[in-house]
Amino acid sequence: MLVSNTEKYKKYKPKKFLGQNFLVDDNIARKISRTVEFSKDDFVLEIGPGHGALTRYFTDYGDNYAAVEIDKSAFENLKEKYPKVNFIHKDFLKLDFIKDIPVIPSGNIKVIGNIPYNITSEILFKLFDNRDYIHSAVLMVQKEVAQRLIAISDTKEYGILAVQTQANCIPKILFSVPPTAFFPKPRVNSSVIKLDFRTVSFEISNYEHFRLLVRNAFGKRRKTIRNSLMGFFEEKGLSFADFDFDFSRRAENLKVQEYIMLSQKITKLLG
Repeated sequence: MLVSNTEKYKKYKPKKFLGQNFLVDDNIARKISRTVEFSKDDFVLEIGPGHGALTRYFTDYGDNYAAVEIDKSAFENLKEKYPKVNFIHKDFLKLDFIKDIPVIPSGNIKVIGNIPYNITSEILFKLFDNRDYIHSAVLMVQKEVAQRLIAISDTKEYGILAVQTQANCIPKILFSVPPTAFFPKPRVNSSVIKLDFRTVSFEISNYEHFRLLVRNAFGKRRKTIRNSLMGFFEEKGLSFADFDFDFSRRAENLKVQEYIMLSQKITKLLG
């Protein structure tokens, strides 16, 4: 007797407002789990375990694993199914890496997750804010977003997300995932990406200055950098004359290193 996916997975009861598309392909889940490359000094943090598609591969990690789940019913089901696993009932975006995670091996957290696509950017920025604790992250994201993360300058995909990501880590697309791997099936294709936080050598003295610079630069994408940054510079009391830089280019023409260089100069001028 053939059973439809709807019938097979109806127990999952996905919640639209949480952007839930549960991973139901065991082969994909196993493949993701193998990318973690766990060692005894590492700590694995899972974002949004849902019904445990990835979790089951980490049940033997003991105190070196925790999963953050916002959905109360999913959290309770997971606690019942895996009583020895550390589950945290909380919105990941509100997670305090110091207070909420049982064990914090500085710089050795390996993050995994099939994350909600509607808050991908927010989750990425949360990781960037806590980059000092993180070794790497393996995440399921929309394929289009994955392409934006690895985009280079002078391309249409290159924007705020690419610059912010590449300033904090080295992004890499590992493999593609079809809609059939999920329930319900999303209307987009997906990719599993890896973000390596340990191999980035950029020095950014003030991340707030850097973020404001990048946001303002791309705020008027078709304008020159001078026009885009004029309001920001006036607000901060900065003068273009203080920079030995060509501001006649557009935001997508500047490489990540150039944004960092400008940010460092801004921080130096502002004291």
